[in-house]
Amino acid sequence: MIDAIDKPAIFINPSYVIEAVNQPYRDTYPVDIKLGFSTCYQVSHRNSKPCDKCGEHCPMQESKATGRAASVVHVHTTSEGQSYCDILMRPIFDGSGELLGFLEILDKLSFASNRPSAGKMVGESEAFKAMLNKINRAANSDISVLLFGETGTGKELVSQALHSSSHRAGKPFVVIECTGMSDTLLESELFGYEKGAFTGATTNKKGLVEAAEGGTLFFDEVGDIPLSTQVKLLRLFESQTYRPVGSTVSKKADFRLVCASHKNLKHMVETGEFRQDLYYRIAGFPINLPSLRQRKSDIALIAAHFLAMSKEKKRFHKNALEKLTNYPFPGNIRELKNIVDQAILLADESVIYDTDLPELDNISSDAINDASSSHANVVTLDELERQYLRQVYTSFEGDTQQLAQALGVSTRTLYRKLKKAGVGDT
Repeated sequence: MIDAIDKPAIFINPSYVIEAVNQPYRDTYPVDIKLGFSTCYQVSHRNSKPCDKCGEHCPMQESKATGRAASVVHVHTTSEGQSYCDILMRPIFDGSGELLGFLEILDKLSFASNRPSAGKMVGESEAFKAMLNKINRAANSDISVLLFGETGTGKELVSQALHSSSHRAGKPFVVIECTGMSDTLLESELFGYEKGAFTGATTNKKGLVEAAEGGTLFFDEVGDIPLSTQVKLLRLFESQTYRPVGSTVSKKADFRLVCASHKNLKHMVETGEFRQDLYYRIAGFPINLPSLRQRKSDIALIAAHFLAMSKEKKRFHKNALEKLTNYPFPGNIRELKNIVDQAILLADESVIYDTDLPELDNISSDAINDASSSHANVVTLDELERQYLRQVYTSFEGDTQQLAQALGVSTRTLYRKLKKAGVGDT
């Protein structure tokens, strides 16, 4: 059974001891695995104790408690160094229902890292790991994916990870920027056009749908697509057929669909700004991209990543990292990169101090600016919270329970705060 699995796999007994292993697993770890003696945590983590004794979630413990499969994202020490792995742990029972052990199967996540790495998503927070797990599950399928989250959270990087980890990786990855495109322009860019279709169409032009043949089509800010064009997109997504402008002949398309938006598309459906049928067609597998406020423990690591990618021989002083960590980052990862770039220029020495950082209080959301720009415009903390709740409630894609979890409060507390702020239907 183990040898029939093409991914790295082991069979371990309830005491973590490896009793069977396939060749891909041996190739993954640069250690000698002794059946009946080596344990999974010794091989993958170089630990002397199980994961749950070292501050990590252990999928075996969850699987033992539930009798069902469990998954977790861990950093393993592999032949390629520290690598993210998505672990699936499945309990194996005998004919009488007695637990024999666990089948562990690994997916190496080459698109992410827990250290500065060019072209990879960087982080180590629990919110980051949860996102990696969803990306990996979606990448192994052709299901349509909707990425939602605040501006600057890295939607295009996630869409590229979905593409590069899929069976379509060798085919084109085509980005369609929906913002600011008129109905006519979007249609001609997507579907292409025939010679003579309109004034200026002197030759046939291939559209972006055809350019993405066999690969991935990424619609960035799909919420900005005009209603009149949405029905044409629905036809494309459902039938995988389209007709170039000026043509009477339909063409067949083959692409994987990924969409992204910082807007609350569910709310737009309710207000009639976005077609409901189109929403459910693109939201086959929604993935929430957490804000930096939900990834505070990642801020120092990401800042170090941007500094390393700049090739500058500088480092952050601990006070500078502390100041960055306590900043709310309304612009998220994109804003953090801008701040790091500015700090590199402002720092006169090889160390970047907190005084070398740009004035963070002036680079913020409207609500924070209102509170800090001048004494005349000072607002109360209650008013600031009300403004923030209104903004996050309208932009968050999940339900109220998920929003409460993201904000770090109980659902009951969030309902109370929403009611007090006069937000939503509470």
